Amino acid sequence: MAVAARDIAAAGYDGIEFFDGNVVESAGDHYAAIRNILADTGLSLVSVYAGGNFIFKDILDEELARVAKAADAARALGAEHLVVGGGARRHDGTRLSDYDALASALDKVMAIAAEHGLKAHYHPHLSTIVENPDEVRTIFGKTAIGFCPDTAHLAAAGGDVAAMVREHASRISYVHLKGWQRDPFAFVPVGRGDCDNGAVIRALKDIRYTGWICNELDAWADPAAGARESHAFVQAELAKV
Repeated sequence: MAVAARDIAAAGYDGIEFFDGNVVESAGDHYAAIRNILADTGLSLVSVYAGGNFIFKDILDEELARVAKAADAARALGAEHLVVGGGARRHDGTRLSDYDALASALDKVMAIAAEHGLKAHYHPHLSTIVENPDEVRTIFGKTAIGFCPDTAHLAAAGGDVAAMVREHASRISYVHLKGWQRDPFAFVPVGRGDCDNGAVIRALKDIRYTGWICNELDAWADPAAGARESHAFVQAELAKV
């Protein structure tokens, strides 16, 4: 994580997001390892991300306890946002009640975030019950949690991401910008592939968005080069609008 953070800072970024496991594991020393990384790089911790199934009653308490630990870490380390993803897709098909269960769990995530002074967001994700535009509308019709659009996942599920940003403008205060390539399927730097992130940035400008944009890249042959490329793309696009 220290190497990644140094590369991210060197690429020109101001902040970083960590998965819950990266921060919670250092809780025993009051997050000293993460504090040192942030101090050494000058990066702000913007958000902590956690995931869960969120539709199975028997394990929900355990999943929410994990979210609470992520919120503890986020508050202790000065983050502003708490992001969750999930909503399990059953092997035999999604039930309508699954959306009610997910919404109820997300309401509980909102309460956890509020207790910690954080903004709570839901992140639609491929392989969950919230992928495509209709599913996004369904879940946000049932819960007031914020919407963290991940542009690659939404595009891969068939969404017009710029249109979705405009449609859900009032719910967006944090963004994951990510590149996606259709064939062969791959996540790529944000300026490449089949997700028009330039159009997304223009849509964010249209809705007067002023929050953080988090560039995301799951894996890349040269991660530092990928980070630099994505940063340069976003800066160039922001200069146009």
